[in-house]
Amino acid sequence: MTAQGSADPPSEELSRLAALHGVATSYSPSPDRTVAASATAVTRALAALGVDASTDDLTRAALAARERQLSERLLPPTVVQWSGTESSALAALPAGTRLSIETEQGETRSSAEQLPPGVHRLTATAPDGRSAEAHLVVAPPRLPTPTTRSYGLLVQLYSLLSRRSWGMGDLGDLAELAAWAGRALGAGFIQVNPLHAAVPGAPTDPSPYRPSSRRFPDPVHLRVEDIPEYAHVEDRERVRALLGRAAELREAVLEKGALIDRDAVWELKREALELVREVELGPGRRAAYVDFLAEQGEALEDHATWYALAEVHGSDWSRWPAPLRDPRSAETARARRELMDRVDFHSRLAWLTDAQLTDAQRAAREAGMPVGIVHDLAVGVHPGGADAWAQQEYFAAGMSVGAPPDAFNARGQDWGLPPWRPDRLAESGYAPYRRLLKALFRYAGALRIDHVMGLFRLWWVPQGHPPTQGTYVRYDAEAMLAILVLEASRAGSIVIGEDLGTVEPGVRETLRERGVLGTSVLWFERDWEGDGQPLPPEAWRSDCLATATTHDLPPTAARLTGEHVELRDRLGLLTRPLEEERAEAANDTGEWLGLLARLGLLHGTGGAHGVSEEEAEIQAVHRFLLRTPSRMIGVWLPDTIGDRRPQNLPGTWDQYPNWRLPIADAEGRPVTLEELAGSPRLHALLDVLRTGGPG
Repeated sequence: MTAQGSADPPSEELSRLAALHGVATSYSPSPDRTVAASATAVTRALAALGVDASTDDLTRAALAARERQLSERLLPPTVVQWSGTESSALAALPAGTRLSIETEQGETRSSAEQLPPGVHRLTATAPDGRSAEAHLVVAPPRLPTPTTRSYGLLVQLYSLLSRRSWGMGDLGDLAELAAWAGRALGAGFIQVNPLHAAVPGAPTDPSPYRPSSRRFPDPVHLRVEDIPEYAHVEDRERVRALLGRAAELREAVLEKGALIDRDAVWELKREALELVREVELGPGRRAAYVDFLAEQGEALEDHATWYALAEVHGSDWSRWPAPLRDPRSAETARARRELMDRVDFHSRLAWLTDAQLTDAQRAAREAGMPVGIVHDLAVGVHPGGADAWAQQEYFAAGMSVGAPPDAFNARGQDWGLPPWRPDRLAESGYAPYRRLLKALFRYAGALRIDHVMGLFRLWWVPQGHPPTQGTYVRYDAEAMLAILVLEASRAGSIVIGEDLGTVEPGVRETLRERGVLGTSVLWFERDWEGDGQPLPPEAWRSDCLATATTHDLPPTAARLTGEHVELRDRLGLLTRPLEEERAEAANDTGEWLGLLARLGLLHGTGGAHGVSEEEAEIQAVHRFLLRTPSRMIGVWLPDTIGDRRPQNLPGTWDQYPNWRLPIADAEGRPVTLEELAGSPRLHALLDVLRTGGPG
C-alpha cells in the first residue's frame, strides 16, 4: 500500500481516475510545453470532490467504482439540449427507452422534441428496467448579437464622486452618469465594477472581486436620499449631522487628497439606514417588500442571517461557534429567530439596493442606451463570507482558485476564492448558478463575466500549498453555457466574457458560437502567430468589446509616456533592470503609434488645433478602435481627462492604494461627475466616437 501524495507525477491508475472526474494531470502554459501536475495536487483535488485516492489500493477501488458507475449510468445528472437540435445524451439512450418530462411550466411530455426553454425534470426508463432522473436544460442555440454598434464608458463606481456622494460613488451617481452619457453623448452603455456585497470588517477588503456574496448587492452603494422613506425620518437633527459628516468625507477625497474610505462611508450610511428603517412602509411599499422576500426566498434569508450573525460573532463564519457554522442547524434557526430584527434590516437593505440598481438601468434605457448598465460578475467569493457559508455543499473544501505559472508570473497565482464543485452543480441542475445569474440579470443590460474561461476549467490550489502545486479541474462547459444563454435570453441581456491572457484552444470559438462576446485590449492585440506586430484594425474580431485599457492596466496617458514603468520601479515590482523595461515599453508604444500614423489617425499632434500631443494620441487610439469591426467599444472614463493612476496594480497590497482612488485629471486632481460633464477634453475625445462611426 503506497501513499499518493508526493511531488512526483501521478501514477497511471491515478491519472485514469482523475480523468474520469475532470481533474487534469498536466497543463500546457504554451503550445510547445506540457507540465505534469503533482500527485499531491491531483489527490487533493479528488479528495475535494469526495474521492479518496490517498493510497494505491484506495485509488484502484475508486477507479473501479467510477468505471462501474459510468458504464451503468443511463444519463448524466444534467442533460443539455439546444433548441432545434437533439441532445447527444438522449440520442445515446438504448432503443425503446421511455421518457417522461415534467416541464417548468407544469406540463408532462413523453418526448424531448419542441420543448420550451427552461430547466425541466426528466425521467428515462430503459427496456432492461434501468431508470434515471436528470435535469434537462433546454436553451436557445445562442444569444442574440447586438443589433447596433455602440460605444460606452467603463468606470469603477466607487471612484466616481459627485457633489452629492457620501465619500464614494453611489447608485445615484450611476443613474446620473447613465442619463447624461446616453442623452448628451450618445453612449450605449456604462460598464461598472462588481457591486457584490462585501465582507464587513475593519478594514474591509476594498477589492470588488473578493465579495461575501455574488448573489446580492452591497448597500454601501445606496444613495440614501433617494430612498422614499428618507424624507419622512423624524429626527432631522441627526440627519443634518450625518449629512455634515458625509460632506466632510466627500471634501476630504475631492479637496484634501484623502483616499476613498469605504468603511467610513458605510459607518455613516448604516447609521442613516437605521433611521430610515424606523419609518413605517406605506401599503404599496410594504407589498413590494413582501413580494421581494417571497421571490428571493431562502437565499435572502440565509444572506441576511449571515450578516446578522457576523455582527455578533465576526465576519469569518469558520470561527463561529460550531453549531452556527451549519446554516441548517437547529441552533442557527434559533439564532435567526433571536436576531430577527437584524435579519429584517439586512433583508431590507438588499431590497433597497436592488431597487436602485433597477432604477439605474431604467434611467440608462430611458436615455436611449441600447444596452444600459453592464454589470461585472466576479469569478468567486470570499471563503469566510455569506455565500461560502450558505452554500457549503457546493464549494470544494480545502481548495482555492488561482492561475498556474506562466510567462508573466513564474510563481502562479492564488486568488483565495473557493471553487464550486462541478459534481454538486450538475446534481442540482446548476441551481446556485442559475439563481445567481437570474438575480444579476434583474438589472443588467449586459453582464461581463470575469475570467470567463472558468466556465470550462479552473486552477485549483490546495490550501497550504503554493499555486505551482495546483491543477486544473474541468466543469461541464456545455451545461454552464446553456444556463448562461438561457437566463440571459430570458432577460434580453448581452454577455461579455473577459477572455484575456492564456486561453485554452477552442474556448473562444465555443463562446463565439453561443453568442458570448470577448474582450480585446489594444496593447495586447498583436499578430502573435506571425511577426508579433500590432494587429491592423481589419484583423480584429467583431464579436467583442474593444478597449484601450482596463481597471488592472495603466491608463492610456501613463502607457503613452512610460509612467507605468516608473511607478512599478518605485514600488520595487520590476523583475528586470529599469532601462530594459523602459526600452521595451517605449518600443511597444512606438510600434502602435507608428501604425496609428500610417493609418492617418494622428490628427493635430504637436499642439495644432489646440490639442496637446498626448490628447491627440489618445484620440487616435480611439479612432483606431472605431476602425475595428468590434461590436462594442469601451472608453475608460479616467482616460477622458488624462488620469495617470491605475485603479488596481496587480502584485501589490498595501504598497499601492488599490480600489481607493477617485477619478483625477492629468495633474492628479480629483474630478467630480459635474466637472466631467463640462470637461472640454472629455467632449473632444467622445466627439471622436460620436462622429467617427458607431451606429
